[in-house]
Amino acid sequence: MQTQLTGLAPLSHLGVIRAEGPDAASFLHSQLTQDFALLGQSEARLAAFCNAKGRVQASFIGFKRNKEDILLVCSRDLLPPVLKRLSMFVLRAKARLSDASNAFRVLGVAGAALDALAPESVQPWTRQDLGDASLIHLYPAQGDARALWVAPIDTAPPTGDSLALQRWMLGEVQAGVATVSAAVAEAFVPQMLNYESVGGVNFKKGCYPGQEVVARSQFRGVLKRRAMLAHGDEEMVAGQQVFSLQDADQPCATVVQAAPCPDGGWDAIVSGQVGALQSGSLQLGSASGPAVQVRAMPYPLLEDV
Repeated sequence: MQTQLTGLAPLSHLGVIRAEGPDAASFLHSQLTQDFALLGQSEARLAAFCNAKGRVQASFIGFKRNKEDILLVCSRDLLPPVLKRLSMFVLRAKARLSDASNAFRVLGVAGAALDALAPESVQPWTRQDLGDASLIHLYPAQGDARALWVAPIDTAPPTGDSLALQRWMLGEVQAGVATVSAAVAEAFVPQMLNYESVGGVNFKKGCYPGQEVVARSQFRGVLKRRAMLAHGDEEMVAGQQVFSLQDADQPCATVVQAAPCPDGGWDAIVSGQVGALQSGSLQLGSASGPAVQVRAMPYPLLEDV
């Protein structure tokens, strides 16, 4: 029986990029898939940083601490190269980017621990002020509410039961909103991760790297690659390939993110060819590998914008 997702988990796998200055919002607006120019204090943004081919180099959860101070939470294992890449485009903008991972504490908060901090139910990507801390509400995991608690390192953390990082990571997978890590950097356009369906892409904003590819993927015909949930008995890790018996020679999907289940097996987010994922005959690693069962995402996919 799966345990309820509740408690507080230190999220050591996440890092923080800080953007400061009068042009911080406009600079990020010009580089990421979401609208940061109109980002309000009570909002957060899921956003991707793409290369020129529209492939996601990193994903962020971004929010304003104040008008000239924006934090971007991302996978720590790709923060250094992404920070270097982003900094190349600052040029004359009055913005300064830095690695603030050691200056801020990031906790995952879920279930009863979250109810104690914010009793009222709110929508994902809502930000709340809790003194010096920011509470960023996320998509739920099988009905369990989740949020990020982000605060300066010297801020006292909230009290509550401890939550194992492994259990938090399972909730991340079950929520169906992938965090891009180094293992899958530049492997997908945003729609292959369903980002347009979970608030990660704004098709009405101005240009950003890869914008033409992302827009063309959305508006020219049916999207042929999507992300779905999957379960298997054997360990799954980000970057592993998934095969279909319909075409045993070519992988049809890639594991984006995975975590072990308390009652056995592994859950994962996989991204691949829609037809193959819906076929029901999938194997991990090779056509003769262990079986993988695909499940629907817990949210609807947008067919139009």
